[in-house]
Order: sequence, then C-alpha cells, then structure tokens
Amino acid sequence: HADEPMAVVGLHCRFPGHANDPGAFWHNLQQGRYSVGEIPATRWDVNAYYDPDPSVNGKTYVRHAGLIDEVDQFDAELFSIAPREVTTMDPQQRVVLEVAWHALENAGISPSSLEGSQTGIFIGIGSNEYYQLLQRSSLPAEDTGYMASGNALNVVAGRLSYLLGLHGPAMAVDTACSSSLVALHLACQSLRSGESDLALAGGVNVILVPETSIIFSKARMLAPDGRCKTFDAGADGYVRSEGCGMVVLKRLAEARRDGDPILAVVRGSAVNQDGRSAALTAPNEIAQQAVIRAALRQAGLAPSAVDYVEAHGTGTALGDPIEVQALGAVYGQGRPADQPLRIGSVKTNIGHLESAAGIAGLIKTVLALQHRQIPPHLHFRQLNPHIDLAGIPAEIPCTLTAWDTPAGVPRIATTRSRAGPCPTPTP
Repeated sequence: HADEPMAVVGLHCRFPGHANDPGAFWHNLQQGRYSVGEIPATRWDVNAYYDPDPSVNGKTYVRHAGLIDEVDQFDAELFSIAPREVTTMDPQQRVVLEVAWHALENAGISPSSLEGSQTGIFIGIGSNEYYQLLQRSSLPAEDTGYMASGNALNVVAGRLSYLLGLHGPAMAVDTACSSSLVALHLACQSLRSGESDLALAGGVNVILVPETSIIFSKARMLAPDGRCKTFDAGADGYVRSEGCGMVVLKRLAEARRDGDPILAVVRGSAVNQDGRSAALTAPNEIAQQAVIRAALRQAGLAPSAVDYVEAHGTGTALGDPIEVQALGAVYGQGRPADQPLRIGSVKTNIGHLESAAGIAGLIKTVLALQHRQIPPHLHFRQLNPHIDLAGIPAEIPCTLTAWDTPAGVPRIATTRSRAGPCPTPTP
C-alpha cells in the first residue's frame, strides 16, 4: 500500500557529547548540554590551520567541532574482519557496523537470525576523509589491497549486508545534508513495495582532516564561535560535527502482529528538489512548501495536527527565515492561536552532522515522543528579524517543555532536512 505506515522498532546512535547510546543522547538533550568542543590534537593541530581572518589561504577560522568517542577503535574480532583489512577501512564503515548491530539488539532482533532475509540497508554518507589520510601515509604494498573495499562509499551498506547475510537492497545515499532522511524515505518505499521485510536506515559522518573545514570557511558557511544559532538574529553559519544514527523499520501491521516494541510510527515522507532558486545552494520556499504538503498527504494529516517540527535549522541568515516561512505557509493553516507550532533544531545541541544530520533529528524526535518532552533549543537570544512566529502561530522552546495532548490525541511531529533533495519524513 502506498500509504502504509512504518514502525520504528529499534534505534541506536553515537553522537557528540559522549552520547554513545540513545539514553545518553536523551540525557544531554534534556539537560540542554552543548556537545561541541575544540578540535583535539588527535585529529589535527588546530593552531597550525587556524586564522581568524577568513581570507587567509589554507586556513580555517573555526576551532570547534562536534566529535564522537574512540573513532579509532573497533572490535574487529566480533565482525570477523582481519586486522590488516581494518587498517585501511574507513572508520565510517566501522561505526555503521557497530551502531547497526546495537540498533538490532535494541529492537530485540538477533543479528545472526537475519541471514537470508529480505532486510534492506539504506545509509546516508557523503564523504570519506580517511582516504585522504591513507594517501598521505606510507603503507606496505601488502596492505593496500583492501583500500578499494575499505573506502568505497557503497561498501558502507554492502559490508553490513555481507556480514549479516542479507538479501534485501543495500545502498549508500548521497544527497548532502539530507542523505540520511532520504535513506529513511527509500527504506519506507522498499518496505511498502514488499522489496524488504525489515530495513535499517540511517547515516554516518566522520571528520578527520582540516581541508573540508578550510573549504567551507572560504565559502563563509561556518560559525566562527562554533555554535549553530538557529533562528537567532546572530545566526552566522554552522559547526561541523560527526556521528552515526540508525533506526530499524518494519511495516506497522507486522510489528503489531509480532509484538515488537513500537517507538514511533512513520506515517508519511516525501522528497523533492528546489529546482531554480536565487543560487545553486539557495533554498526555494515554494519547493519546501510542496514537499511538506506531499508528506502530509501521504500521512493523511491536516497541517494543524502537527505539534512539533524538528527543523533543518542550520543557523544561517538566509536559510532559517526561508524555512520558517515555508513552515508557516503550511502548518499555519487552520492552527488555533492557543496551539502554537513548536519548532526546534538538534543542531543547536550537537552541531551539523552533515550526511547524518537528518537521522540525528529523527532520533531526537522519537525520543521526545517517547518521553513526552521537547528538549530545549540552545543559543537562542533574539529572534531573527526576518522570522515571524506570531503569524503562524509558533514558538521556539528554550527550556525543557512538556509535550501533552488531550486524551486519545496522538503526539505528531515532522523531521526535516535539506540540501539537494529536501525530505520531510513524518513520524
């Protein structure tokens, strides 16, 4: 069925702030902790590449990033991978294997039980900075034979299918910042078509070299103070972050039949492209409105039924107002003044995870649904003058906020991400 809802039956994550599981991630969100710090010497010498002047060649004006723990560690024996192969294996592959394994355990599914099953793997991934490090190193000739399989982006999905013996589709998805939510959208489509009976969807990003940050600095994309000040008048860019999040999806009717834990329900999703806009990377408000309406139609929801939007919200002077205008044009329809739409962005907590950004927002939303609380939106002091919340009406929760609904009325949220395609999955 084209509109069949999907159940989130398990999830796991490794996010900045020592959030190595969903419980730790929720604790950080609930407490309003900011999980970004100065880049340590274990990644690169931040002083050697730093200059506050954005025009200085070969330098970046940022010193901060949101990083995860022990990105250099891996239990190769558990996954039956030889030490020599691990040496040239992109840490993103390692992290995905570990997080996917724990997500299945969270769902009460033994990974070894899936061999031969129509389980699909959909992973958002957009870059490989480890390969740049390998090219600079002097590896013995006998160790270079694994470089191709260790660093191809498509192998991040294929290796997981190989490890578990899965026969469903396996694909890496690259639509920039929206990659992990597009992966979720494709997973739902695969389940609805019967191509998959179970699916793992998510995204990964690992930061290892300064060159990408230097490039983004030249484009003035990054916030000098290392804070995503989403919707704030002082918004001046984002901070780069890394991590991995995975969810386990199953058709809702079958999850109920099998007695699976149902953490949230994905009732609809949609993907589109901005088409022509002011510039290649500039957002298109009309296109954003269209994709939101498409997701709501598939979900069978009225705009006013949505309580909360986990926004893309990178903290840019151009993108934030256009996104809120699009949200208001759709979600403001028929919305009572005493039931304002709540809007937030996990990027204010953990930074922008790029290809894993969307799944971080989705996992935050699932946890908020479970705990009946909306975590505080950080770094918000004064509303961007180009944003009108009163006209929607909407509000930005800056403190831990109870998420209550009348008896029998479900809590409903949407999670958004953009860059390339702009998806709006709706759990």
